[in-house]
Order: sequence, then structure tokens, then C-alpha cells
Amino acid sequence: MTMAEEPRSLKSVFKAAELMRTVIEGARDATLDQYREDLAQALELYQECTRIISNISLFSPNEGLEDISTSDIPYLLVNYHVAELLQKVTAPSPQERKTTLNAAREAYERFLHLLDDYSILSAADRKQFSEYNDHPATFSTFGAADPAGRRNIKIANYKAEKELRAKLNTMRNSPHYLEEGGDEEAIRELYLTNIAFCTHMAFQSLEGINREMEVLARAPVPLVPHAVSVQDDERRRRSSRDDDGYSERLDSSWNTLGSTRGPLLSKEGKPLRPFTLTSSRQELQQGVFRPGHNLPTMSIDEYLEEERRRGNIIEGGGEASMRQPEPDEDDIEKADAETMKAREWDEFKEANPRGSGNTLNRG
Repeated sequence: MTMAEEPRSLKSVFKAAELMRTVIEGARDATLDQYREDLAQALELYQECTRIISNISLFSPNEGLEDISTSDIPYLLVNYHVAELLQKVTAPSPQERKTTLNAAREAYERFLHLLDDYSILSAADRKQFSEYNDHPATFSTFGAADPAGRRNIKIANYKAEKELRAKLNTMRNSPHYLEEGGDEEAIRELYLTNIAFCTHMAFQSLEGINREMEVLARAPVPLVPHAVSVQDDERRRRSSRDDDGYSERLDSSWNTLGSTRGPLLSKEGKPLRPFTLTSSRQELQQGVFRPGHNLPTMSIDEYLEEERRRGNIIEGGGEASMRQPEPDEDDIEKADAETMKAREWDEFKEANPRGSGNTLNRG
């Protein structure tokens, strides 16, 4: 086995993961491809640490904090860092974001369970962890229901976080707490203080996950498009036709035949092909560029001409029927007939005065 094929030690992998995490925390733009690549690499390194820890059985539930060497205490934070980085991962959909948050939640839980097994949690942290285990999906660090109580708890959480950060900064800047060449007891205290800070942040993050889950639960479910086969489309067209071959789709014969020939209406008055009426060809030309314009098939004059050709228009009546032709003075027989007809009409009116046939209102 070559040197390149030899498995890396937990110390080297953890050191590389911590270095990559520092790079991520210092990044200014989380939308860059380089940031996403660094994030993925850091996650892979920390997950490799978890596999190594499991393979060598570094931590045991039968041990206590005093059984853990000072150099191994930082490895208690591996699952915390996995969860912390998972929350930074972006997802293209609400469902994928839920999956990522659930993975982060499980990593936080493993971290807290490990601390609980080694009795590292403080009394306040043990109480919060118990409350979380009772109702993980609704857990909140604000136990009070009234606004004033929630505000006080929020202020207390902020002060605790600020004090822990300040303590860590002070210890890290002191030569007694340096990992190499420092006092072992001081270094151990630094590690445990860092774990206390991460425990505090873990509970804050679990509450944040619950709040985000509530928002994602209200996100609309995306519609899943489904393909429509040619057979399904043809089946729908057939089902839309009546027994006599008439289809409610006015564009069926137009699209199929691509012709404007043939009768417009059936004997029952149903349209046999699509048409739109317009007053004139000039109006048709003017309306082409208006929004929502539908292209007419024919003008009104063309429609009437088509119906007249089919014999559907009865000519006569109207004003033209009131015009009487000029009498021909040379046609004596026709003139006598017209005179006799007029005389008979006058005699009829004298024998039947207006209203003589109305007997409804007579007493």
C-alpha cells in the first residue's frame, strides 16, 4: 500500500475541515460557485471525521468527561459543525430545503446526545434538552407565552451568547490557552467553554429550524406537469363530437381541412366552420394591429352573398314593397281592372266601418 492510499488520521482530516470552515465564515458572497464548492468540501471533511470516530470507537457511553483526553475534546463538536454547515446549504425547492433542515436537526441531536452521555450539559441545558425531546417540532427557547416574558428570555439569551463570545475571545488571546505550549488545564477549559457556546447556539438553531419549517409548510406545492399522448388528445376530440358528427370545437374543420369552402350552417342552424363577421374589408384592415384582434373570415356583404347563393334569404318586403309601379295608360284592360278593384274596396269599407268587428267592449 502506497502512502497516497493510506487512510488519513482523524487529526489531519479535522484540521483540514476546521481550516475550510474558517474560509467559509470569512466569505463575503455566499452566491459564488467557489463558496458552494468550499461548503461541500467542508461538509465532506467533517463527515469523514464522523466515520473515523465511529470506526475507532473514540467515544463510549460508559465513559465520563474525565475519561476524554484534552486533545480529543474538540472532536465532540464534529456533529455540531456538520449541522451548522448544512443550514448554510441552499436548496432549489421547499421540499429539498426541508430534507436539508431535517439532516441538520439530526446532526444537532447527535451532538447534544453525546454531550448528555458525558454529563457535559449544564443544568439549564439539560432542562432545555428535555423540553426539546418532549416536543422537538414545536420547541422554542422562549418558554413564556406572554410578550413581556418572551422579551426577557430573548434578552437573557442574547446576554449569555455575548458573554460566552467575550470569554472565548479573551481566552484565545491569552498565552495560557494556546494549544501548543500552553497550560493543559487552561486549554481544556478553553475547549469546554467553546462547547458551552456551541451548545447554546445549537438550541437557538433548533428553534430557527422549527420557524423555517413552519414557513416551508405554507409554501405552495409545485404542479407536476404530465405528458399528454396523441391518443389521449384524439380521444378527447372524438368525445367532444355529437352523434351527427357536429363538434363543439369550431376550429376542428378549419384546422383539419384548412378550407373556407362549403356551407356555413347545417340545416339545424349549427355552424359547420368558423367565421367572424365584420362590417367591411376596410375595418378588417384597420383592426389588424389592435390588441386582442381576431382575424375575421369574411365581411358581412360576403356572408349575405353566401347565404343568398344558398337560398337562405327571402327577398322583398321593407321599403321597396311600398313603392307602386307607374300605371301603363295604354293598357286599358289593366286600368279597368285596377278601377274595379278600387271601387270594390271602397264599397267594403262603407259596409264595414272601422271598429265594427270589435265586440269585446260593447255593453
